[in-house]
Amino acid sequence: MQSGTATPFGFLGKIDAVIGRVEVWILSWGIILMAANTIANVFGRYVFNQSIYFSEELNEFLIVIVTFMGLGYATRKGIHIRMSAIYDALPIKARKGLMVIIAATTSLVMAVLAWYALEYVQKVASRGRITPALQLPLYLTYVWVVIGLALTSFQYLLTAIRNLNFAEEEVYVSYLEIDSYEDPETAAAIRRHEESENSEEAKL
Repeated sequence: MQSGTATPFGFLGKIDAVIGRVEVWILSWGIILMAANTIANVFGRYVFNQSIYFSEELNEFLIVIVTFMGLGYATRKGIHIRMSAIYDALPIKARKGLMVIIAATTSLVMAVLAWYALEYVQKVASRGRITPALQLPLYLTYVWVVIGLALTSFQYLLTAIRNLNFAEEEVYVSYLEIDSYEDPETAAAIRRHEESENSEEAKL
């Protein structure tokens, strides 16, 4: 499913925009560092016959960051997987109401998971465990789980709030993304085809 994008507005729109920029920055650098670390490790192993001792551990740390920050990003962009057979058969108003219920419930579930994850992180931190290679506190790895789940909960809450405005005809799958099945590339191809046909008919 692809979605159209609405214009951000108000205080919540500004918060959402800031979160989006932070998520993109973290995800971008996380992936870049993973790629650089992997390439450097392969290069060191086959050229200098010496692997980077912390390479695997660093990649595991970065995977956790990218996975859970990506969860919030996917929710913010409305590109998460949805089962929508019943939803699609409903009229607009009913779909908006159902989206409010779905988003609010998911937000609550994500918040509960974030709370339990926070409790686990606190237990790990209290034990003072460190990672074998980098010798960093182990809880620094798991804290990203808490952050990712909390941001996802917040994004679903924003989605529920945005759909409370029943005066709007659009249904939002996130705070800014409008529910739509139109794929941008397919739509552009269809427009080009229609323009070509109109041009040929005009020549005739």
